[in-house]
Amino acid sequence: MECREAVVSYLSWGLVVGGGAYLLRQMQNCAEYGRYAPTQARCCPARLGWFLQEVPALFVPLLLLLLPAETGTGRRLLVGTFMLHYFHRSIIYAFLTRGRPIPLNIIVFAVIFCSLNGFLQGHFLLHCARFEDTWLTRARLAAGVLVFALGMIVNIHSDCILRGLRKPGEVVYRVPHGGMFEFVSGANFFGEIVEWCGYAVAVWSLPAFAFAFFTICSIGPRACMHHRNYQQRFKDYPRSRKAIIPFIL
Repeated sequence: MECREAVVSYLSWGLVVGGGAYLLRQMQNCAEYGRYAPTQARCCPARLGWFLQEVPALFVPLLLLLLPAETGTGRRLLVGTFMLHYFHRSIIYAFLTRGRPIPLNIIVFAVIFCSLNGFLQGHFLLHCARFEDTWLTRARLAAGVLVFALGMIVNIHSDCILRGLRKPGEVVYRVPHGGMFEFVSGANFFGEIVEWCGYAVAVWSLPAFAFAFFTICSIGPRACMHHRNYQQRFKDYPRSRKAIIPFIL
């Protein structure tokens, strides 16, 4: 498959512009799912919803791997890091989640985003990126992959803490403790942001940067909204916690 440089450029800048627009929107109103979902919204069960909306970002790069492309450890390593996150999110997390039903419109938008972004990241790495022979030995790659791994560990651990706050069928909210929750209210969001920042450092490309930027714009404000929500619900909520960046914000 030939590299579609124009498509890569348009999709990448679309993520950057879309991320900025989404940030401005969320500063007014948080995305309407989870605790912020309208009571009358038409919804899908949480487990099925998470699977449907996240799995395109796993399957699209997988399909691209089956097409003729330049092979190499570096390409497969970076595509693999991207797919690893979405394997966990669409298969493992979706099966374990105890979250609220997801509005259908949120699922539709997420399917579109994950399909386009899965194509963008996979197509760029497999058909467009050019790596030197010494690329695999560079410190930037190692640092980026390490940061990605640390972020994923924080994200998964934080999700486990949140799941442990509820029994099956419960919809109550309790104060999370442990791990990064001792420092920030949005520990799961913090972990995911760290993941994609590490990915962007490892890949060092416009598509990877655009995705990391969009992630910050989309879930960063949600973490801040969660922080305010916790403070309103619980009068004894720890004052030392920040919203998304430890000790800072």
